[in-house]
Amino acid sequence: MSDVASALSRFRQLALLHGVPQSQILILATEAMRRAANGGQMLEAIAAATDGLGVHILDPAVETLFGAVMGSRSGLVDVPTGALFLDLGGGSVQMTWVDTSKAGYELDAARAGESLPYGAAKLTKVLQQQSAHVQAQEIRTLQDGIVRIYDNLCTRFTALNAIRKAYEAGEVATVSVYMCGGGCRGYGSMLMHNDPISPYPIPSTDTYSVPGHQFNQPTRMRQVNDKYQGSIYGMSKRRRQQFPAIATVIESLIQAVPNIGRVTFCGGSNRQGVLMLKMAPDIRESNPLEVLADVATHEVPLFQALSTLLSSSLPPGQQPDLQSTPTVLLSGLSSLFIRKIWSRSGHLQNSNSSFALHDALVCNPDCPGLTHLARALLALTLCARWGNDIAPPDRILHDGLRSVVESHQQGASFWALYLGAVASVVALVFPVLPHEPTKLLSSIRFETNMSETKKGKCKVNLTISLSGQAALMVDVPELAASFKAASKALEEDSMYKANAEILILS
Repeated sequence: MSDVASALSRFRQLALLHGVPQSQILILATEAMRRAANGGQMLEAIAAATDGLGVHILDPAVETLFGAVMGSRSGLVDVPTGALFLDLGGGSVQMTWVDTSKAGYELDAARAGESLPYGAAKLTKVLQQQSAHVQAQEIRTLQDGIVRIYDNLCTRFTALNAIRKAYEAGEVATVSVYMCGGGCRGYGSMLMHNDPISPYPIPSTDTYSVPGHQFNQPTRMRQVNDKYQGSIYGMSKRRRQQFPAIATVIESLIQAVPNIGRVTFCGGSNRQGVLMLKMAPDIRESNPLEVLADVATHEVPLFQALSTLLSSSLPPGQQPDLQSTPTVLLSGLSSLFIRKIWSRSGHLQNSNSSFALHDALVCNPDCPGLTHLARALLALTLCARWGNDIAPPDRILHDGLRSVVESHQQGASFWALYLGAVASVVALVFPVLPHEPTKLLSSIRFETNMSETKKGKCKVNLTISLSGQAALMVDVPELAASFKAASKALEEDSMYKANAEILILS
């Protein structure tokens, strides 16, 4: 009790040093305080140590709102098709369904969500201190609770119920899952440690994402935790000790939801959730990537024209999966990518290629929307914009990032590199960011179709049409050579092959 009061006293002093008024310091408590026999004494000790600060003991539904819903949501742009959200803390686990396309989704999710008193710390005590009989009883209660919550969510949310019925009917129908809380992040850290992409190129579990088959291996992760003697990135000694309990919760989830699709681990918590809810709804639900791009009102027509131009280089409707393929144009990243096309003009090309890879991984940490996939797409596409001119040490990073993108959809890394090569063509025609959308679209056009090579690859045939005036401003053979050089990198271990033809319009 004194340790908690002392820690909060130090926190208060630090906040005051940063100029935070005492009235703006908020202390939240969850499951441990909800059930603490000495809760009253704890509150008195905290108040005495912090000059009267009170503690808000959250109702389970409010904890679901702050943590499982808005805490996870704080790292994302949106969840437009709905997903299960699970928050595993020290004292409890919450689960609900979140669909950000629905009005009032946050309150609906909080009301529908439920909490079970089986957090990582509490379940660890059961597994370490109780008899085998009691352990089995508690685990069965946890499993039954997860099943009951999932059944209730399916009853309440038609989209989730439709997925369940389709799966039970033998169709390929999966449930996306977002996980937050220290326990879930511990499982994510263990998965990252064992990821087939090795070394994994992005040093954070925040928005780390894995397909269901990779997620569904708690038994193997337990074995790694038991046998691996070295340190595991993101795993403290305490988290390693709690891992058997964490794996038990994961097993219960898998048992209740056998058709888990992609799982994303989120860095948010109750703190981020509270801060999100303090924002005005229009700000909270806006796209932070657009803020990063900082597109002024007078620039909007130009950025739209550039996005249209780059999009026109993609085959129109001839590739069934192309519209669902993640690229910088289809993932809410277009404005940010366009802003960066010209941002390092004047620096050496090999320097820019390397910078693109590394900067995308560390810039704007914790920014919502800059997921592992988004960072990998930005890194690869911008690197290709500068010709993929990278040294051997960066090749390892480049290969790792390609694997991250490929883990979401086979062939997606080709389109990332392809769009970068197309952007390099635009930058050769316009060495600085153009100002007039009409001049841009009248100077250069792209048309694309697809065919099949003799070796069975999909051949992307890009026609680059330049106006007569634009052709005078560039070295046309150099333009063709530039795209050809980039296309060699595109074709490495890819199902695609790229070819470009340049036409001069009269």
